[in-house]
Amino acid sequence: MFIDSHCHLNFPELQARLSDIRQDMQAAQVSRALLISTRLETFEDVYSITMAHDNFWCTAGVHPDEDQVQEPTLDDLLRLGQRDKVVGIGETGLDYYRLGERSVADMEWQRQRFRRHIRAGRSLGLPLVIHTRAASADTLAILKEEGEDGSTGSAGGVFHCFTETAEVARAALDLGFYISFSGIVTFKNAQDLRDVANFVPMDRILIETDSPYLAPAPHRGKTNDPSLVPWVAKQLAEIKGVSQQEMGQRAFENTQTLFQKLPAHIKSSV
Repeated sequence: MFIDSHCHLNFPELQARLSDIRQDMQAAQVSRALLISTRLETFEDVYSITMAHDNFWCTAGVHPDEDQVQEPTLDDLLRLGQRDKVVGIGETGLDYYRLGERSVADMEWQRQRFRRHIRAGRSLGLPLVIHTRAASADTLAILKEEGEDGSTGSAGGVFHCFTETAEVARAALDLGFYISFSGIVTFKNAQDLRDVANFVPMDRILIETDSPYLAPAPHRGKTNDPSLVPWVAKQLAEIKGVSQQEMGQRAFENTQTLFQKLPAHIKSSV
């Protein structure tokens, strides 16, 4: 049994073939998926798909790299986060990868947005879905400044689609966060990331597709979807010396532990 902890099924290329994707998920034993919000403007699309299917859940938030969108207020995040089947806040974090002519100082709007998401997660007791790219030091610093140290009252969360160093992984783990691996861990040139995966304890690993992006080998270059998440589990299983099914089950249990609004059982599967 597998769970895709991070996908974007509201994106047009996936939503258009949702029925086929759900059949493929069933065939691949992918029994659950978390749909991750990236904009307020499209949240209702995410939410409607979530509510239409008993094995989908979602988050509420605005991606850090979205700059020409409606800016979320703390009240927006608190309101959406209280809805049924909203199990986390995000995706949120920092992304300095596409600065262009901007400086890091110019990204204060990102840092303030991140802080609002953290405060919403802490207030609601919902975990954060963290996106960090070329900004790990500031991401970790802000989490610490906002009280995210794994102690009582922390929101906690997951560093999704992890591509950072073992040092960053260690720092995230020390703050009580989980680490999620995507199809990138299967790529031929990703040995450094596989070494990081070997370092991360089994009880802190999640798996994801980040679909429609980053299809795992041997499907690299194709449109990704949740039915392919077992390939991520397969690669991690080889690293950890366990079976694919055991890796999938451990990641499933870890996801359930982190996202506590996920029910232990549902009436039916895909």
